[in-house]
Amino acid sequence: MDYDVVVAGGGPVGLMLACELRLGGARVAVLERLTEVDPTIKGGAITTPSAEVLYRRGMLPALAEVQRQAMDRFQAFMRERNGGDRGGNGGGDGGGDAGQGLGFVGHFAGIMLRADLVDRTEPGFGDAGPAAEIALVAQQDIERLLGGRADELGVDVRRGVELTGFDADDGAVTVQTSDGAIRAGWLVGCDGGRSAVRKLAGFEFPGTDPEITCHQAVVEMTGAEDLKVGWTATDIGVYAYGPMPGRVVTVEFDGPPADRDTPVTAEDLQARLRRVSGVDVTITGVRTATRFTDHARQVTEYRKGRVLLAGDAAHVHSAFGSQGLSLGMGDAMNLGWKLAAVIGGRAPEGLLDTYTSERHPVGACVLDWTRSQVAAMRPDPQSRALREIVSDLAGTVVGTTYLTARLNGAGVRYELPGEHPLTGSSTPDLELTDGGRLADHLHGGRALLLDLTDDPELRALAAGYAGRVDTLTAGCPSRPKLAAVLVRPDGFTAWAADAGAQAPASTAGLAEALEEWFGVPEGAVTPG
Repeated sequence: MDYDVVVAGGGPVGLMLACELRLGGARVAVLERLTEVDPTIKGGAITTPSAEVLYRRGMLPALAEVQRQAMDRFQAFMRERNGGDRGGNGGGDGGGDAGQGLGFVGHFAGIMLRADLVDRTEPGFGDAGPAAEIALVAQQDIERLLGGRADELGVDVRRGVELTGFDADDGAVTVQTSDGAIRAGWLVGCDGGRSAVRKLAGFEFPGTDPEITCHQAVVEMTGAEDLKVGWTATDIGVYAYGPMPGRVVTVEFDGPPADRDTPVTAEDLQARLRRVSGVDVTITGVRTATRFTDHARQVTEYRKGRVLLAGDAAHVHSAFGSQGLSLGMGDAMNLGWKLAAVIGGRAPEGLLDTYTSERHPVGACVLDWTRSQVAAMRPDPQSRALREIVSDLAGTVVGTTYLTARLNGAGVRYELPGEHPLTGSSTPDLELTDGGRLADHLHGGRALLLDLTDDPELRALAAGYAGRVDTLTAGCPSRPKLAAVLVRPDGFTAWAADAGAQAPASTAGLAEALEEWFGVPEGAVTPG
């Protein structure tokens, strides 16, 4: 074998997956056809789950610096507008507490969600720690940060190399590339919505057809004084202006683009922006531009033998709400530690079945979330009536709290054995008496048994998983009833117990969870 895993696609999802695999000890090559990070405008913000993934791997300071620079650009934009938005409603796309500095925490179908209407005492809020303060980070910045981390971890990132085909058998995959053949144990397609891996492997890809044409660009223009900052619905469609200088978005319900690869011109952007906004702007230059649509599709399974999919290769949808990156990063975190454990002989191959069973429902939920936003954007009378009702709900604490929670992935919960409320959910970023937070102890990509009551029996069970499960004894004053938590490498709770729980049952539950996710303990005798 040349490598344990070949990852096709070197965007944020592919790089995140490669880093997770390396943390688990796998030899990884990433194939990326582009020679450098694509400068074409993409998502300009992230939701809390994306920030949380990177925070758990020690990348929060870098994210905070990127966001600081983005805030500087936003403030410059608002100064240019003389401190007013001329009736607009904010201009960003992402979620998270960072939006509070702008007065919003995201949007649903272009209906801005006001930060002052979010009740953060509700479940799903206040549990992500400092990660909740991150939102204004562009996809290209994340790709650059992960590229640097991949280099540090020893990932072989091959830029300018494209996958052209592959042959898979029961024992390995031979990957054909523009630079020769590679033999690996596994192949993971992270190569985007038009995934070659998905097509060549024959994954089923059902879903709904597109009905809109969207353009996003950063331009130089005159006559923009009458454009409203933020998202605005008109009789033709929807447009957005801001939150960065020159950034515009148009949404038109005239069917999908005839050719998504045709270069976007200043003339076309100008005509569309004038048509949707009714403002006589003149675009004098285009710095970056792209078009997209709203087809929503998802593979029926994320694995076929030794070939797996993650990110947009497994599911595509419109970009509204900035949830695509979060969904893909969640795929990478879920798959990375599991595949590395199988490769390292620390878990049976059946562990990979949980990748589809856990992540497919999350993807399906996001697809429906984006479909519902398209429905609320349509310019027909019925849809506009629906939009008015949603706008009214978004003007209430209950409505904004619900929409923001969904935007930030608060409802993600895997169906895992166990009755504790934390089991199957993203583990809260607990503040501990050792002076740190939970995320500080997850940087190495291993599982963690957090013992909050100094219980030697629990720690003795975990001792048989040295190198697979770290153990930490500390207190957590904010959760006095919580006795212990077993945190998977992806940050989700595999098992938890409260103080006062019956000791035999509690110990048995931990033993079962350890074996379920991390195999048999060292020194154990296996049947046969």
